[in-house]
Amino acid sequence: MVSGQAVVGPSGGGESVDEMKEMLLGWIERDEEKLVDFFSRFIQAKSPNPPGDTTEAVGFICDFLDREKLPYKLVAPQPTMANVVGGFECASPGRHLVFNGHIDVYPVGDETWTHDPWSGAVANGRVWGRGACDMKAGTATSILTFAYLHRIQEKLKGRLTLTAVSDEETMGPWGARYLVEHNPEVLGDCLLNGEPSSPYSYRFGEKGLLWLAITIATPGAHGAYTHMSPSATKTAARLIADLEAVTSIEPHPPRSVAKVIEQIEEPTERAQGKGAYATVTSVTLNIGTIHGGLKVNMTPGQCVVEADIRLPVGVTKDDVMERVNEVLAGYPEVTSVEQLGHNEASSCDPYGEMARILRANVKALKGFEPSPILSIGATDARLWRWRGIPGYVYGPSPTHMASADEYVEIDEYLHTIRTHVLSAYDYLTLP
Repeated sequence: MVSGQAVVGPSGGGESVDEMKEMLLGWIERDEEKLVDFFSRFIQAKSPNPPGDTTEAVGFICDFLDREKLPYKLVAPQPTMANVVGGFECASPGRHLVFNGHIDVYPVGDETWTHDPWSGAVANGRVWGRGACDMKAGTATSILTFAYLHRIQEKLKGRLTLTAVSDEETMGPWGARYLVEHNPEVLGDCLLNGEPSSPYSYRFGEKGLLWLAITIATPGAHGAYTHMSPSATKTAARLIADLEAVTSIEPHPPRSVAKVIEQIEEPTERAQGKGAYATVTSVTLNIGTIHGGLKVNMTPGQCVVEADIRLPVGVTKDDVMERVNEVLAGYPEVTSVEQLGHNEASSCDPYGEMARILRANVKALKGFEPSPILSIGATDARLWRWRGIPGYVYGPSPTHMASADEYVEIDEYLHTIRTHVLSAYDYLTLP
């Protein structure tokens, strides 16, 4: 595969599961340098979003799939944001596993990098560059796992689908959202995603979000004539403080999730940083932007506040809006509330079949079992979970994600590939 050599899948029957898995691991070990090179060159194929043009990176993926003679098609409702959809039927009927990863990455700002952010530099046991952990390591894993398993499709049951999508970083309409709404063949029975999670945890759910733009209007006045008009910006400041009321909403997650939440403080903070446990289990409020005032000596007549409210599993948009409306009742100066974005929180069985498979394979590879956790940020896996399809995330650590010197440890990248290959094999062979 990656070595460029023609490889014939195992012939005849009779191989044990252990023998098959050892063969898969042997292929990965043989190809390690080329797997790292694939990852490095994938980073070099720039795909910042915004602006969202993934043409170069999509071309890189298609070149690989063409060389390997792997089946795929492009779904491109927006020409510069194509989605790569691959798929093949296995030798006998069975379940349908879907891989998902995104191609676009965050843009690069003015920050200083040790290595050029688009170099894909391989140094100090790491691969460096924008999108390394979010999520070109994970998407590369999906593509390469798809290729490895295609070799042995006559040993598998069911169907395997690859979705490498655009337009994820802005949660836009042209990527995975478009696929699940217009291409039902990508839904399947289970989703596996390689977003960063850390080797020590897998994610079975994530917070939702509610973005609101709140406009405050007053008559406005000369800055010295404060008796003539309330200040829209000062009113906004009081409103912002009062909106903290949403953070006191008590979540009521499903019982299976509630039991896990009680046990996951340590792995949550190991994967997402100190303080992450409190963040992932509660409603949070961030005021992303405040626009108000024209000049220092004018009393502002308008102010627009944009609020980013994150919803844990067990809290809905309706719960939050009930509390927001209670606050707004005390502010007659508010003239409009616009919803800028909304995703409900999502979760699936924390110990479902794919979760058990992942845990067993990581235990065999590394000697520990990863813990189930919930994600603070959003992934495309939510789109499958909303449709009742279990979606699990297992990938490398989120080191410097969306900031300077983003990187992935080569050992973690190769471990992610091994885990996905073995877990997909198990899912597509078990009764």
